[in-house]
Amino acid sequence: MFPNEYDVIVVGAGHAGSEAASAAANLGSKTLLITMNLQNIAQMSCNPAMGGIAKGQIVREIDALGGYSGIVSDETAIQFKMLNKSKGPAMWSPRVQSDRMRFSETWRDMMEKTLNLDFYQEMVSSLIIENEKVVGVKTSLGIEIRSKSVVLTNGTFLNGTIHIGDKQFGGGRAGERASTGITEDLLSFGFQSGRMKTGTPPRVDGRSLDFSKMTEQPGDEKPEKFSYLKSTKTLTNQRLCYMSYTSGTVHELLKEGFDKSPMFNGAIKSSGPRYCPSIEEKINRFADKDRHQLFVEPEGWNTVEYYINGFSTSLSEDIQFKALQQVAGFENVKFFRPGYAIEYDYFQPTQLKHTLETKLISGLYFAGQINGTTGYEEAASQGLMAGINAHLKVHEKDPFTLNRDEAYIGVLIDDLITKGTEEPYRMFTSRAEYRTLLRQDNADFRLTSKSYTIGLATKERLETMEQKEKESHAFIHFFKNKSISHEILNPILEAKDSATVKQMDKLYKPFSRPNITMDDMRKIKEVDDYIIENDLDREVLEQTEIQIKYAGYIDKERANADKLNRLEGIRIPENFDYSKLKSLSYEALEKLRAVKPVTVSQASRISGVSPNDISVLLVYMGR
Repeated sequence: MFPNEYDVIVVGAGHAGSEAASAAANLGSKTLLITMNLQNIAQMSCNPAMGGIAKGQIVREIDALGGYSGIVSDETAIQFKMLNKSKGPAMWSPRVQSDRMRFSETWRDMMEKTLNLDFYQEMVSSLIIENEKVVGVKTSLGIEIRSKSVVLTNGTFLNGTIHIGDKQFGGGRAGERASTGITEDLLSFGFQSGRMKTGTPPRVDGRSLDFSKMTEQPGDEKPEKFSYLKSTKTLTNQRLCYMSYTSGTVHELLKEGFDKSPMFNGAIKSSGPRYCPSIEEKINRFADKDRHQLFVEPEGWNTVEYYINGFSTSLSEDIQFKALQQVAGFENVKFFRPGYAIEYDYFQPTQLKHTLETKLISGLYFAGQINGTTGYEEAASQGLMAGINAHLKVHEKDPFTLNRDEAYIGVLIDDLITKGTEEPYRMFTSRAEYRTLLRQDNADFRLTSKSYTIGLATKERLETMEQKEKESHAFIHFFKNKSISHEILNPILEAKDSATVKQMDKLYKPFSRPNITMDDMRKIKEVDDYIIENDLDREVLEQTEIQIKYAGYIDKERANADKLNRLEGIRIPENFDYSKLKSLSYEALEKLRAVKPVTVSQASRISGVSPNDISVLLVYMGR
């Protein structure tokens, strides 16, 4: 029925599991993906969208590394927006509205075409551990499948409980049963677990809505895409999204259900996502607000189902319905299904190494919501890294990790394993101290060569990146060396209320001004001729403009990163005895013992470890 032994078994086929299985298989490992329902691979359980603030950067990083999320997002997009375009490029974040059914279908199609990847539909109930090493899994039917490594990506299914008002029932997602056995098994091996909560809004019938009473939310006029590959699709047509608002009347109706709300009656005791609260939390926490935005988003090209973004709730279905009827455009609303909250088990991520391998059990990796994160993008990036590292360990190769100045993925994983989390972790640009370096436009420059070296990114990806890099560097060189007369420059500068010049100057100088754009520069014949003659595409033009305008900021941030990376190079022995350091604070001693940082830099980021504690550590290590 199964081969004698797999290299990698991935448990769970959500976004983390799909990326993990694909990465391991593409790298050459004999891989098995086990899921409770093969019809729901990479299911978009909540919002049918990918990307957003900081999340879009993660999707582009996944793509640059050779993962599938960006490609699938492009192939199934129904609307594209580049968020924060009015701010600096460090804040630009791509986002697509996706066709929910086609997204899952496309993921499955890509994985079925992936060599070395097998599938099996069953529930994994326990792990097979021998001598503190994972050697396989056992299913609910009692089938034992052997492997050299296991990646757990169980999402919200571990002992999942769904809440709708005062009704509770087991489930990992609407219409799907919870997964049991794994939590209890891991606890017996000494792991620490907790509970978290997330929620989802009602889904409604678009035929029952009056969109004329809502505000249209179109996509970008010139939509871009996630994947750096030239072969993926760019949108030509887009579906409209809409926006409406709650009101005081809506809030009063929602409050009628608070007595039965699991959020307020004690039924839910776990932490939910702070930055994506339920509608009942919003009106309770922000009582001074008389309305909240609701984004009305289509679920696909050929469906009437809509997602009510901003109306996540665990209130009873009758309260949800009555309140939503009072929203403009929803007077005759029909439900496809009510919103619900879900509680599930997670494991404190401080129990992991940077590779996402557990510290307690060799060859066992955790990725996604099992680590306390929320969001498809955060899960997918962890799955990709876990799949890569499971393969590398099995084949006795060096691990693959990313630093905080190399990728948002590096920030995410370092935050999790160093600080842990007591609430669902969501990525924001503010979490990254080097966000000018970690832009969405340069993820290929940062990561594709690294991935190609380990064998995941294809030669096509590498050559595409190298060509873009070569063209943008040449164009920057052109601006630095091309002189232009003030007679040509000044009309362009005057049109932008920018100070004029009195003599011939290099093009680099006026272009570096914040209010002068590439479109302004193209009014100069020599610039436009260069672009046309060299057939430069949008990505090269964008990269050139960013590198010229933000050169000072980029150089300063790179210098800061290099300075702090010196501490990253000071490694702490694996079984270092911190009790030798008598001058350490008690809190630092406890935290350092628990986290077991790999470098002094990581130790400095642990909550409760002071600069004085780091000085003590450096002195002891002869620094």
